[in-house]
Amino acid sequence: MKKLNSSESLITVNHWKNILQSEGIACEIRNQHLGSIMGEMPFVEVWPQLWVVHNLDYDRALQLISDDAISESPTEAWACSRCNEENEGQFAACWNCGNIP
Repeated sequence: MKKLNSSESLITVNHWKNILQSEGIACEIRNQHLGSIMGEMPFVEVWPQLWVVHNLDYDRALQLISDDAISESPTEAWACSRCNEENEGQFAACWNCGNIP
């Protein structure tokens, strides 16, 4: 088992976990309930952590959650080329028909 990353936001760590699990990479979250002792320990030590179960998956997992991979979504609104539906910039695929631009 190997620690992959941590974040002050449990939502972010769960997002990373969902990305990895969708790719078949086993992982788990640690420290998700330690926020209540913040101040008694260094704040970085109580942040939620994402751990990869199998060390051989570490490099692939790191690549999947890197900022480059996550930022592939468009940032401005766009129109779907298949159904002409208007999509907000955070959608990487059309919410109406699933088409990927």
